[in-house]
Amino acid sequence: MNHEKEAHFTSVGTNINEVKQKNADAGLSYNEVKALLAKSGGQGTAIYSDTDIEEVKQDIHKHQQ
Repeated sequence: MNHEKEAHFTSVGTNINEVKQKNADAGLSYNEVKALLAKSGGQGTAIYSDTDIEEVKQDIHKHQQ
């Protein structure tokens, strides 16, 4: 018996594997969207950004000279 294909149900009858598959097919997760917005400059996403602020400041300073 293949456990990957075997249906697993919650106590109220929800098919867990079906829900997982639908979630996988649905697109980006909430956290993936936050990360994408932070990298693309979304407004109010600075806390999620991995941008090195000091590096940006140095780059700006170099271009102003």
